[in-house]
Amino acid sequence: MSYLNMLLFGIYPFIAIAVFVLASWIRFDREQYTWKSGSSQLLRNNLRLHSNLFHIGIIFVLMGHFVGLLTPHAIYHNFISTENKQMLAMVSGGLFGTICLIGLVGLLKRRMTDPRIRATSSTSDILVLWVLLIQLVLGLLTIFASTQHLDGSVMVLLGTWAQSIVTFQIVEAATAMETVGIIYKLHVFFGLTLLVIFPFTRLVHIISVPVWYLGRNFQIVRQKNHS
Repeated sequence: MSYLNMLLFGIYPFIAIAVFVLASWIRFDREQYTWKSGSSQLLRNNLRLHSNLFHIGIIFVLMGHFVGLLTPHAIYHNFISTENKQMLAMVSGGLFGTICLIGLVGLLKRRMTDPRIRATSSTSDILVLWVLLIQLVLGLLTIFASTQHLDGSVMVLLGTWAQSIVTFQIVEAATAMETVGIIYKLHVFFGLTLLVIFPFTRLVHIISVPVWYLGRNFQIVRQKNHS
């Protein structure tokens, strides 16, 4: 096994996860006023279509990755074969990935070409959109690469990698990525890089869950007396 492969797919994932967790925690604790989506809708309300397409697509893509990569082979094999699971991933990933891509391109075009939006955009706002675009295009390209091995062998290796990371098996994770194609390696690398930059961008709003809202004090609303 090469040292670079061990570094990128055995060690880097844990660095990325550590940065994701610790930096997000520190930002939420020290800079809560920056913890927001930073919507630019008030500046120019022309993002509804592309925003909806992007969010619908990305939600289903993330759910598919989570279930597909972290479900052990012994469990899903009771319901679907490896080959059929790969075909399902290719079809659903292609559909929702394309939906997401259309929305993302629209949002990126708006961010880069609208003078008012560009003027109020931070470097991180623009950076995260470009990284998301690269990652999404790489993900769609893996679909074409997957047509060359419909036996599901690469999907099993990717699942082994993800599950090995979750169970802290560094050598097993790096070994699983050793033989997969470069397009898959790039897709995984940029996915991990998104975790690294996540705490420093507007993406933090993804993990905002206002649980304290359920325990807030009641608001007193008085009806105006017109008599």
